[in-house]
Amino acid sequence: MFLQQFANALALGSVYALFALGFTLIFGVLEVITLAHGAVFMVGAFAGLVAVTKADVGFGTALLLGMLAGGLLGWLIDLVAVRPLRKRKFHHLAPMIATIGCATFITSMAQGIFGAEVYRFPFDFVPATVFTLGGVQLTLVQLLIIGVSFSLMLIILFLLQKTKWGLAVRAVAENPRTANLLGIPVEKVFQGISFAASALGGAAGVLTGINFNAIHTFMGGPILHRGIAVIILGGMGDIRGALLGGLILGFSEVLSVAYLSSDFRDAVSFGLLFLILLIRPAGIFGKTAERKG
Repeated sequence: MFLQQFANALALGSVYALFALGFTLIFGVLEVITLAHGAVFMVGAFAGLVAVTKADVGFGTALLLGMLAGGLLGWLIDLVAVRPLRKRKFHHLAPMIATIGCATFITSMAQGIFGAEVYRFPFDFVPATVFTLGGVQLTLVQLLIIGVSFSLMLIILFLLQKTKWGLAVRAVAENPRTANLLGIPVEKVFQGISFAASALGGAAGVLTGINFNAIHTFMGGPILHRGIAVIILGGMGDIRGALLGGLILGFSEVLSVAYLSSDFRDAVSFGLLFLILLIRPAGIFGKTAERKG
């Protein structure tokens, strides 16, 4: 029983981690919390759904189109709402307010196009194949979600650690002004991170839509709250924390539903977040800043 719930939690937690990874990349490099990331997640899910229902594409193509739609939308949000603020001194709340406006606009537009009803992928889009491994049953959907999520996370980690682009990103995250003096195109790095992080959000939207087979225009709100919880839990701007925090949140939700009740899912998950922050106020991998008088 426990191993089965562990497998279910791994599928859910990997999606949370993927979503939170994009959130963390934007915060770690641009130093802003974009509250439009949930809307990007929703648009990615609908892009994948439209590709499947209108063009009859397969899983891989739907995922790529969802990532492309999410990436382009994230890039556009950065161009319209965040970049103008970067060119002047702004209060740290200004990007949050600007991206709230973007999220509201995008959600309203989506509702005008798709309405408020719930959409579903075709019944036979992903075969209902079940694999049994050591007494644990995993569906093909769960295996795809786990495989794709961890593959994308490993690709991002590889790019950040082993490529010149990753070196430039880390330099900009450390000190944009110094990076600019060293000849690094800081603005292009910002735009690239906005696209890459939002593409991860779009991928998470497609995977969530396939997992629950329910897509609607307000699906970005709940996961946005979880994404914020995850990056705080793991440590603001820390990639390791985003991955671990997403898995912890997914495990706590699944296990609370399995052993208690679905009514306690959010209470247990955010109660666990509260307890961890009591012990580690800066998050699992965060560093506590000292206030100087």
